[in-house]
Amino acid sequence: MQQVKKVEIIISTLEMEEVLDILDTVRVSGYTAIKNTSGKGERGISYNDLGATFSNSYIMTVCTNDKQLNDLIDELLPLLKKIGGICLVSDANWVIH
Repeated sequence: MQQVKKVEIIISTLEMEEVLDILDTVRVSGYTAIKNTSGKGERGISYNDLGATFSNSYIMTVCTNDKQLNDLIDELLPLLKKIGGICLVSDANWVIH
């Protein structure tokens, strides 16, 4: 197993491509993106009642070193401040097979 940082991002579907571009910029090797997610936050319940344009997306990836994680946060933070969303970082173990 390899120790990694698991990064989870919940953001408006309108901004998903920009987040994926950021992941490419900092050379994150892969990710999982799920469009049209539902949930509840400080602004109430969020779900896809008006079409995919107004829904949220969930993106999960891993960073394999501190530099990559710090670069990702530096690139992502201005976007989160501008349009909202959430980014969670936690310790994880990657089962390499």
